[in-house]
Parts: sequence; structure tokens; C-alpha cells
Amino acid sequence: MVYWLGGGLYVNLTNRCSNRCYFCVRNFAAGVGGFNLRLTAEPSVGQVIEGLQRVIHRRRWGEVVFCGFGEPTERLDCVLEVTRWTKRYAGTPVRLDTNGHGRLLNPGRDVVRELRLAGVDRVSVSLNAHDEETYNRVCRPGLRDAYQGALGFAEEAGREMETEVTAVTIPEVDLRAVEEIARRMGVGFRVRRYQHVYA
Repeated sequence: MVYWLGGGLYVNLTNRCSNRCYFCVRNFAAGVGGFNLRLTAEPSVGQVIEGLQRVIHRRRWGEVVFCGFGEPTERLDCVLEVTRWTKRYAGTPVRLDTNGHGRLLNPGRDVVRELRLAGVDRVSVSLNAHDEETYNRVCRPGLRDAYQGALGFAEEAGREMETEVTAVTIPEVDLRAVEEIARRMGVGFRVRRYQHVYA
């Protein structure tokens, strides 16, 4: 559930996801960087904190990142509790990597505000499409209005904290158009290189 890549300490909370992206690494591998990310059970808040506690002071991590084989906001309360602990215990910056469905998955909650108040510093939204038709084709969402939900989440997050929109290099996606969407929102943009096989 806790793994590391480069200078970041990563937290895999769930294998549940509201998208079934055809390019997702979990379709081709059991994990990344030699870490198996297929969970047999979702870890409790205590288990996540215990896992972080064992390694967080081994080196100076650039950030703690909620990112794994599922969508972290499927377990919003866990994200919030672990973020608060991370900020109190280590003061390490926290980033959320998300598909942007947090508000759809947690109706009636002010998800972006809750994330900011808990201490999330940065949000990275995997948009992966320049329009709704492309999004539905490549990300295969299980929620209605998923693309609009992701756009709205990214825009709101951009008003509250440092935010970027990302897109993967697959033939269906017009990267320049996604970059323009990010520019209009006033958020950052980053291209993620698609790899069919992960080490």
C-alpha cells in the first residue's frame, strides 16, 4: 500500500476505480517499480499510517502522493485522515493524483474544500481527453457525466490549490486541445508518456 518512486512516497488505497481506461497500467502489470499494487483488501487508515511511519523519515521525500491502482477519492475520508496525519507528523507536501470524479463519488460533499483544509497541497487530474466523446471511448467511465465532472473538479481545484491537468500520449487524444483546456482553466498541464509495459 506504500511504495516509492524517485523522490516521492506513494500511497495505494484502493483498486476500485470509476474509470476502466484501456491504457491503464493495471491492465498489463501487477504494479510499478517492482511493487505489487494489487490489493487483496483495502488498508485501514491505521495500516496506511503505520506503513508511512516505517519509511517517511528514512529520507527527505519530495512529497506523499495518493496514487495507485484505483481512484483515491473512492476513499475520501481515508485520504483526508492520512493527509492530516502526514502534515502533523512529517510536514511533507501532499499530492492527490485523481481522475477528477471526487465530487461524483461523494455527492453532497465539498470535496475540494475538504482536501484543501486537510492539507493537500497539489492536485493532478488525469483528464486524458479533449472532449466527452473521446473520454468515454478511452476512459470508459462507470459514472454519468464523468467528463464534465472531471472538468468541474479540475477547475474548482485550480481555485483552491496548485492544480494540473494531465493527458497520456495515446493516438486518440489531441494533446494541444487538452493543454488549451488547462490554459483556459488557469491550471497547469503535463503530458504523461504511455507505456504498454511497465517495469
